[in-house]
Amino acid sequence: MARLVLSECCGLAPLRLRAGRGAIAAPSPPAALSAAALPRGPAAAAIHRDWALRVSAPTRLASAVDEGDRRSAALAGEEAAGGVFDPGAPPPFGLAEIRAAIPKHCWVKDPWRSMSYVLRDVVVVLGLAAAAARLDSWLVWPLYWAAQGTMFWALFVLGHDCGHGSFSNNPKLNSVVGHILHSSILVPYHGWRISHRTHHQNHGHVEKDESWHPLPERLYKSLDFMTKKLRFTMPFPLLAFPLYLFKRSPGKKGSHFDPSSELFQSNEKKDIITSTASWLAMVGLLAGLTFVMGPIQMLKLYAVPYLVFVAWLDMVTYLHHHGHEDKLPWYRGKEWSYLRGGLTTLDRDYGLINNIHHDIGTHVIHHLFPQIPHYHLIEATEAAKPVLGKYYKEPKKSGPLPLHLFGALSESLKQDHYVSDTGDGAVPEDVTSLLGPLIGVPESIDMSIQECKLAKHESCKKRVNVILSNDGRRRLPASDVTKHVILWTRVQSDAHDGGQKQSAPKDQNRRGGTAQVRLVESETKGMATRFGRTRLA
Repeated sequence: MARLVLSECCGLAPLRLRAGRGAIAAPSPPAALSAAALPRGPAAAAIHRDWALRVSAPTRLASAVDEGDRRSAALAGEEAAGGVFDPGAPPPFGLAEIRAAIPKHCWVKDPWRSMSYVLRDVVVVLGLAAAAARLDSWLVWPLYWAAQGTMFWALFVLGHDCGHGSFSNNPKLNSVVGHILHSSILVPYHGWRISHRTHHQNHGHVEKDESWHPLPERLYKSLDFMTKKLRFTMPFPLLAFPLYLFKRSPGKKGSHFDPSSELFQSNEKKDIITSTASWLAMVGLLAGLTFVMGPIQMLKLYAVPYLVFVAWLDMVTYLHHHGHEDKLPWYRGKEWSYLRGGLTTLDRDYGLINNIHHDIGTHVIHHLFPQIPHYHLIEATEAAKPVLGKYYKEPKKSGPLPLHLFGALSESLKQDHYVSDTGDGAVPEDVTSLLGPLIGVPESIDMSIQECKLAKHESCKKRVNVILSNDGRRRLPASDVTKHVILWTRVQSDAHDGGQKQSAPKDQNRRGGTAQVRLVESETKGMATRFGRTRLA
């Protein structure tokens, strides 16, 4: 079975040809420090704590892309489909350019303003609980559950900001407020903060990402039937967060409550003990209130809103990193970088909920620069759009309530199951879904259509079928093509034809490969088109 990787021009290349030229080096120093690689001991504690509190992106980013490749990438991006993110090409800009475009005041943290949001949310939470308890009507309770669960989610987002250090420049204030907010909704503050730090350090990385990453094929096939059902069948994924706190994701070990978990460094044990103790104190408080008020009343006042909050958390986290309408790449090895990983995130529009949950939908800039306060994220995003260009995907506009996102979530869960076990490069979900049996993705997954700059045929706007030039010449049905047609195909490299690997010229070794695609229109006469050389990395 061929081992394939996405090329920089909408093609697929044999994995052994990837040289990693298009990759941008991981940021340094903090983002390059994985949990396993961080130094231990007192000397490293200050560095680690600073990173743990801020989770900030560096101002400078080393790049392995020379000017020629950068210009080529920019040209490819401009000629690509309107607004389509090209996962095979490195971005023609760096993190520093994005940072420079964001106004300076967007980086300023105002603790008084941050505390005003805390006060607002706490008052609303207490007011809703008091009103629901007083009215005690089954006509009111469903409205209360939806509203209070959403407010629990808003409290979580403010605690999340404390963990990033975007709440204020005072670490002690961040820690105290974060503990109060997160413990009140049964989240271990430091435990979750540290695992979330891992997520930000490795966003978009197949193996190292922490949140809703696609499973490797081998791991997916090893899961029992019930685990697969719980992970991919609605509504179970919306209730995954409590289990994740205790067991993490499939294939990963550790608990957010255990100081000796592999999630944490040795110097973080005291933090985990503190957070676990705060969590247990909240459990004790809830038990006492249950004894005083009765279990039914506590179920109505706290337990059901808690489940709504969990559903919000799981849905928002998933949808910012997955989307059947915008197939997102996942990287591994040298192809991954902090910048490329951050650019795989999606912004989402939540309608009236945007203001309630503190604009967490502006997720791209948040992932690139998590130290920006939430009340500056919209302005920062608008300022960065000219730099991001087609690497920024505009979110679908929402009505007053984001009901459209439930459909997006359901469709994505049906399609995005796993990726290939191999590939030291881009591993886009749309490529895996297209190749089907070549890399073991279920055939029922719909193929994603991307516009290719080489396929500028008006007739391709019809519904087409794509026949890949693979060993079995398998015929794959395509979806409706709205602009042009895809050019995801297996490439047999000229450099490796006839055992010429050693004698192939350097340029041929980099640019070799003949992509052959046959386009057959369903509604008109058949048409065959052969594309010549396709640039490989």
